[in-house]
Amino acid sequence: MAVFQPYEKVQAASARRTLRAVAPIAADAAAAMPVAQVKRALQRHGDGGPALVLDLARVRRNVQRFTAAMPAVRPHYAVKANPERRVLMALARQAAGFEIASPSELDLLRSIGVPAHEIFYSNPVRSLDAIRYAARRGVEWFVFDCAQELGKFALCKPDARLYLRIETTNEGSDWPLTGKFGAAEADLEAIMLEARRLSLDIAGVTFHVGSQCRNPENWRAAMRAARVVFERLEQAGFRPRLLDIGGGYPVQLTKPIPSIDAIGALVMEELGAFGPEVKAIAEPGRFMVADAGCFVIHVIGTAMRNGKRWLHCDAGVFGGMFETTDGLRYNLHTDRTGPPVPWHVAGPTCDSVDVCMRDQLLPEDMAAGDAIYVMNAGAYTTAYASEFNGFALPQVIVTDGDSETV
Repeated sequence: MAVFQPYEKVQAASARRTLRAVAPIAADAAAAMPVAQVKRALQRHGDGGPALVLDLARVRRNVQRFTAAMPAVRPHYAVKANPERRVLMALARQAAGFEIASPSELDLLRSIGVPAHEIFYSNPVRSLDAIRYAARRGVEWFVFDCAQELGKFALCKPDARLYLRIETTNEGSDWPLTGKFGAAEADLEAIMLEARRLSLDIAGVTFHVGSQCRNPENWRAAMRAARVVFERLEQAGFRPRLLDIGGGYPVQLTKPIPSIDAIGALVMEELGAFGPEVKAIAEPGRFMVADAGCFVIHVIGTAMRNGKRWLHCDAGVFGGMFETTDGLRYNLHTDRTGPPVPWHVAGPTCDSVDVCMRDQLLPEDMAAGDAIYVMNAGAYTTAYASEFNGFALPQVIVTDGDSETV
């Protein structure tokens, strides 16, 4: 059973930390897990197929880095980034809270002993049954972003603590999330009127600056917009007391990123506009687990078609490399030393969508049986993987530093 600190105790400790300077944690985000460490884990426990090797020591370090950069902000890990049970337990032991989007994620957290009050339900639109189920299991905080969703809470959870997701700029994010969720300024009046009519509690505000956000000013703009919404809510008789600054904290892949310390300095500055009664949380996902993982795939065949080199691997878009379909690029490592040439990298299925990268520079002498190490790939790899076309899910190997699997 995991050991947890009470929410109020952790929040009080965070508040005390804001009164003194916090020593920065060595970032080393650019330094991926050493390939030698990955190879040792594979030698001990690999089954020869695709595998995600995770290091819990790096997960713990990332929690420490985040809280050092933003001591007044409690991290609530976005479970969707990597729901591996041992990762969740490591995060819980570091006093992290959690953010979920489904009843299954709720069940997973409750099965390892996470208290319901540590769990924030941040999917803006859910079924009546999902709300009822979460309420029965003790969840108190639910996000929403439109007036139409409020009637569900009047029926299922009239005492819910609701926090409103507002739209904000996603400029400079590798995966913009605007459009599907987020209340616009023009929506606020109708939302407040409906909440008052139904006697519901709008207890906070949240936003998301976009996944893998490389523009720190997005947080500034969003927090200032949230401050305006706080004022509107207060004028309408509500008591907002939660600010959720969402996710989007970037990790080093192939493009330059701002450091978590730079983002944290901006966030801490903007938090000064909110009163001491406001609790601040965030929803880091990728940041906590990406550089704690290395995804290992293997070449199963090569081909030359119309003058183009092709590498076919034992895992592709459907086996863990889904994010490449939207242009995300990873740093890759191989043991080959030939001159770099463009390759099209494909997965093993017969679906034409299953092409991960085109014109990816890799050694010219790549051959069947070679391993490709996909660096900083602990997030949104195995979480996306499926058994489409009959191919097995990747193996997950969990280490703690360079110790045996835990």
